[in-house]
Amino acid sequence: MTRQRLPAPDTNGRSLDAQLHLLDRQIVDADGVPVTTVDDLELDSPVPGTPIEQGTPAPRIQALLTGPALVTRIFGGKPPASRLIRIPWSDVAGLGTIISLGVRANSLDASWVERWIRDHLIGKIPGGRHDPQ
Repeated sequence: MTRQRLPAPDTNGRSLDAQLHLLDRQIVDADGVPVTTVDDLELDSPVPGTPIEQGTPAPRIQALLTGPALVTRIFGGKPPASRLIRIPWSDVAGLGTIISLGVRANSLDASWVERWIRDHLIGKIPGGRHDPQ
């Protein structure tokens, strides 16, 4: 299956505040289907520990990361990188109160939890296989 991509969102040269504009935002696919939420970001940055000098370009977003971050937020620490799922920044089509993707959810690894819950839990509830009327 080929992934159809829309162009990445135009930020018009503005800087994004990760906490304000990205973290904990709902991600929806090209059809408006909820996929997941943003737990972390992957940035291209200089070597850790290198001081950022004036005139140095700001880091750019490489990917949105999602995964089991709730436990680490409560108890501290950081989830292993192998447990985080990457959504490339090139898949992002729009930024607003939600983050819109230019690809469908079934082409992403991030949507497997939603699909599993839908099929194994919600689907077993009477009336859980169709929209309310």
